[in-house]
Amino acid sequence: MSMMRRAYSMQIDLMTRVQPVLLLAIRLYWGWQFFLTGRGKLMNLERTAAFFDSLGIPLPMLNAGMAGTTECLGGLLMLAGLGSRMTTIPLVATMLVAYATAHQAELGALFNNPDAFVSAPPFLFLLASLMVMIFGPGWISADGMLQHFCFGKCPLNSSRPAAPSATSDMHTQPVVASHR
Repeated sequence: MSMMRRAYSMQIDLMTRVQPVLLLAIRLYWGWQFFLTGRGKLMNLERTAAFFDSLGIPLPMLNAGMAGTTECLGGLLMLAGLGSRMTTIPLVATMLVAYATAHQAELGALFNNPDAFVSAPPFLFLLASLMVMIFGPGWISADGMLQHFCFGKCPLNSSRPAAPSATSDMHTQPVVASHR
């Protein structure tokens, strides 16, 4: 049994060390995609506003500008990992509005045809935003560097609970992974 505990502990340690790299990859890719999408909306504001008007969105020019600015700036901030958890709130809201307006059929299919829901264009943007909102940007980010330099918290020496020893009882000392 102790061999299984050691293997489990090693897996937790490895996955905890890989987590910031995955969050970095998500932030870099989807932050850039948000930026490009927002820039496209802003560079073609008249066409975007006409599309928003066709969806029945009130004040289409204002909303097109707001959506484009949110995606453009939010994407850059996500990419850098600066204010990430706060930045993702308007990005999530923008993707929910996209589902509610431009992808109503896919939203309605959430439970009876989930493939349609996850195939809709907003889905991966929404998923990436939620992941960064929930798990944070990881320590390979502007937020992580600020935390390190301003508060002296070294990301490599995080306060993760120790794995149970080979002699401890697994029921009295569970292994818990930290989500930093």
